[in-house]
Amino acid sequence: MAGMSPVFRRRSAAQDKAAAQHRLVTLIRKPGCHLCDDAQAVIDRVCGELGVPWEQKDITQDQALYDAYWEQIPVVLVDGEQHTFWRVNEERLRRALA
Repeated sequence: MAGMSPVFRRRSAAQDKAAAQHRLVTLIRKPGCHLCDDAQAVIDRVCGELGVPWEQKDITQDQALYDAYWEQIPVVLVDGEQHTFWRVNEERLRRALA
């Protein structure tokens, strides 16, 4: 399989799961934010189905996060890089994690 074109290579379910474990989704949110609640529901569903770990951080408890993202809450990071803000598109998140 080493010499095979990547187009024709298939990954096993175990390889997919192992790759998913190396990913991390971070939801940067604040208390009382309905958009944050909506984003959390999408992230919980997608990450749960794909086996990708995720975390949430409270912008009111971290000055650096506040300074960087206060106008964009909620913000979603994938592997530490900003993926989206305000509204989370489920299919776009799935593609980013695939």
